[in-house]
Amino acid sequence: MPATIRDVARLAGVSPSTVSRALSLPDMVNPDTRARVAVAVERLRYEPNRAARGLITGRTGNVGLVVPDLANPFFAGVVKGVQARARRDDVAVFVADTDEEPAVEAGLFRALAKQVDGLILCSPRSSVDELAAIAEDTNVVLINRGVPGVSRVIFDDEDAMRQAMAHLVALGHRRIAWVAGPEASWSNQHRTVGLRAAAEAHGVELVVVGNFAPTYEGGVAAADQAVATDATAVVTYNDLMGIGLLTRLHARGISVPDELSVLGVDDIEMSRMAIPSLSTIRLPKQRAGQIAVEILLGLITMPEMIPPLHWQDPLPGELIVRNSTGPTPSITG
Repeated sequence: MPATIRDVARLAGVSPSTVSRALSLPDMVNPDTRARVAVAVERLRYEPNRAARGLITGRTGNVGLVVPDLANPFFAGVVKGVQARARRDDVAVFVADTDEEPAVEAGLFRALAKQVDGLILCSPRSSVDELAAIAEDTNVVLINRGVPGVSRVIFDDEDAMRQAMAHLVALGHRRIAWVAGPEASWSNQHRTVGLRAAAEAHGVELVVVGNFAPTYEGGVAAADQAVATDATAVVTYNDLMGIGLLTRLHARGISVPDELSVLGVDDIEMSRMAIPSLSTIRLPKQRAGQIAVEILLGLITMPEMIPPLHWQDPLPGELIVRNSTGPTPSITG
């Protein structure tokens, strides 16, 4: 049977009304008494409502998660990881979407910060100065973005691109197109760096096409330009763009992978459903969300800690080979 307020009062050696005041009007209760009530609540696992707990702890029991685009399945994976980990600590998650609009991010961050104990910002497009300013006002953990002095969880984008390049080079490709994502995207910048370095290391040519919206429509729009490069393989900023590219190539009668190989990044569920199924770099989306919550809870419960708290190493990607990549036409023909 769940503990009652009378059980808490009995263990703390106070009256039920004192317990009620400690939970609802903590400033009217002696600090020592309030501490005994808090210990009794914890020991009995008493479950007052969330508002009452907030009054005694000074916390809301809520965290905020902001993503650029909830329609992108990559961010849906992050949301699942955040919610699963937060649920274990009975923490509620408020999710907000900026619709890929950097101009609205800062205002949304500040509005949400008033309602939560901390923020998880996934792939934010705001400037370094803007993100640092938000982190001065509230607890912040970044996913897929690095800012000096701010806690973060990042992916090893450069190694992911090395894996992609090594796969395509092994298939005989020597001229490879890179369909880049948003110019303000931190991961786009690091993926570009990784691809350039890998191309140079393998002695192959990299042709940059872009920048395009990180959406299915962005991939469709990029396809004709990618074909015009005369590359035999294309790497897209993410899987949504890769799937859009496949659709446009099919409409033009260009066979994948016989005439052109395509490789994406993220490994969203739709990648395996595409025709042909999309080769990609799998990123641990849910794991990143879980780690971000663990770091944020540490910042919230241990305010004496000096940020930043980082996950020790960038989370690695994994090459997933499907049907959209194959030998260069010069090898097959």
